[in-house]
Amino acid sequence: MPFYALSKMKRGELVAEIKANILSGIQKNNPQALNTYFSDEDTYIRKAAYLSIGKIYNEIPGVRKKVIATLSKLFKEDLHPIRQTVINAAGEIGMKDFETVEHFFDLALFDHHHTVRNAVIGSVKKMGQKNPKPVLRWARKYLHHADKEVRREICHGIELRGRTHPQDILPLLKELQDDKTSRVRDTLVLVLGQISYKKGCLETVIAALNSWENKKLTKDAIEEIIDVHDRYSDFAILSQKQAIRYIEEKFKK
Repeated sequence: MPFYALSKMKRGELVAEIKANILSGIQKNNPQALNTYFSDEDTYIRKAAYLSIGKIYNEIPGVRKKVIATLSKLFKEDLHPIRQTVINAAGEIGMKDFETVEHFFDLALFDHHHTVRNAVIGSVKKMGQKNPKPVLRWARKYLHHADKEVRREICHGIELRGRTHPQDILPLLKELQDDKTSRVRDTLVLVLGQISYKKGCLETVIAALNSWENKKLTKDAIEEIIDVHDRYSDFAILSQKQAIRYIEEKFKK
């Protein structure tokens, strides 16, 4: 039965059962005990599994080495949902202890399946928001990688930190301003819009864009920023008219 077909009470019981079984598998050095959950076709079962890994790692220091060893074994599995769930689990750990799981992301960036690579983006988002220094240091290593998809994934992954602290990621984004690949460029413009609409963010983004040399790129970014203030009008601190007025006053064309 699908996870959300269960009652709230039954879902809570299932989550507790999943966590207990995962802990038992880790303690017994039995990664196969986790396979059922990591490969489940229900996204929410897999989510319960990787959230359980994060809780176990944080709550029980004595099993941390076994957690990492178990994830390492599971990441070698052929089934992509298992590898995807490993990366999501590593992301839960990396929100506090990135260095321990960094090697998983070095590998997963180049996984042959897109869902695993997408898990990298999602994990970098949540880790970068909670534990920015080591995550952004890691991201910088791949900013100019020869593979355009790697550059795009890194650009997309650091976005969430930028929504509240745009000053942390703008120096990295600036290094991508002359990227010739349209997918990377489009992602860069999109991210600049996404980090512009919360309190204090537009001012920071516009001040940074004034120092960028690629005027075609900044023009496109300004158009995206203005559009975002319309699309996200319910969440933006400024109205679109206020944003346009500020840009007209402060942006050096």
